Amino acid sequence: MKTPAEISARLELTRTALAALAANPDAVARAIEMVTAACRAGNKVLVFGNGGSAAEAQHIAAELVNRMSLDRAPLAAIALATDGAVVTSIANDYSFREIFVKQVEGLGRPGDLCWGLSTSGRSQNVIAALRRAGELGMKRLAMTGRPGAEIETVADLCLCVDSPSTPVVQEVHLCMAHIVCDAVERELFGGGDGRS
Repeated sequence: MKTPAEISARLELTRTALAALAANPDAVARAIEMVTAACRAGNKVLVFGNGGSAAEAQHIAAELVNRMSLDRAPLAAIALATDGAVVTSIANDYSFREIFVKQVEGLGRPGDLCWGLSTSGRSQNVIAALRRAGELGMKRLAMTGRPGAEIETVADLCLCVDSPSTPVVQEVHLCMAHIVCDAVERELFGGGDGRS
């Protein structure tokens, strides 16, 4: 990607994916409702994924715990890929497939929201954790990049970015996450200072 034309073509992929999101925002609106309901009830948001999606999960948790735009009280959110000792002990003693399942079982409670990210929609550790979350009475939100992927079968709501490019999927996931976190913050804390 050296020439201006190649750069423009790459940016066009993201623009196309964002245009598709703008033309059909209903699923994002439902995600806002899910996250708002969990946070309003004092429940936790457990966010998880692998690789770039793990980094996005950290980003989402930071926006909820700290702030997006308003000075306000923290919301309870935990990114499950961040504790190296926990992740590696589970992977070593059990399997990599269990790294999120065990944490969902240990940290999650009925009413909490599990938010799983998988650009392929086939990440077995994410799918297993969402499945277990449902069995334990938690709500389940997923983000993926492949329509019809397995992850859709274990989520109450799945936000899908239909693009063949993993970087584009991740870019639009972050855009959606920002929209969700910003809307949740404004719904719960309004335009003023939400600190108690």
